[in-house]
Amino acid sequence: MPTPLQRKSTSVEIEQRFDQDVERFANLETGQTATMDAPLAMELITAAALAATPVIGTMLDIGCGAGNNTIKLLRSHGGNVDCDLNDLSMPMLVRARQRVAQETSGRITIRQGDFRTVHFADDGYDIILAAAVLHHLRDEQDWLDAFAKIHRLLRPGGSFWATDLVSHENGQVQQLMWRRYGEYLEAAGGADYREKVFGWIDREDSPRPVTFQLDLMRRVGFCSVDLLHKNSCFAAFGGIKG
Repeated sequence: MPTPLQRKSTSVEIEQRFDQDVERFANLETGQTATMDAPLAMELITAAALAATPVIGTMLDIGCGAGNNTIKLLRSHGGNVDCDLNDLSMPMLVRARQRVAQETSGRITIRQGDFRTVHFADDGYDIILAAAVLHHLRDEQDWLDAFAKIHRLLRPGGSFWATDLVSHENGQVQQLMWRRYGEYLEAAGGADYREKVFGWIDREDSPRPVTFQLDLMRRVGFCSVDLLHKNSCFAAFGGIKG
């Protein structure tokens, strides 16, 4: 039986695991090997962010890890941007700041902690990115509050873009896509790797369908939303604040 929401890993437990895993997340070329189409998804959300919000003064990267998505956006943008980097893990943030500082002379601020409880300025960002982080949200109120906060933090005309693990509305489709994902993991690292990743997901994650998330974005006030890419259990999507 899947681990129930109330018994999933806490933010502190997730932080402790990621403290030990910095270098795995510091490879811009390969992204996260446990994520299908990670390099493509990163390229798509950063390109869409620049297309939707071409004038960028400030950006926020939620769950920034070692900074890959911010670096990709800065290289595509070609200008200096003030960057706020948020993550549970301080070692991740230190590594991200080192790497991002090589890409921009803008201000870089690191903000350790759970995005849901860290204070950020309302209307403070032109672009917000979130890669492989939303799946840590729990019940429906938690999801609603998180998307409402993201919308509130954006300036009018700003945009939010995410890549993430997702589930499916139909149980049979969920089984099909989960099987395909398992085959991908086994091809990447063998049966032991597949079970290791599935164990992380069961303990730490509670993904929702991308349809649920797009509907929720409209509900909290995004004037337009778009699905950029989906492959099995992973999706890239985003929206614009009116």
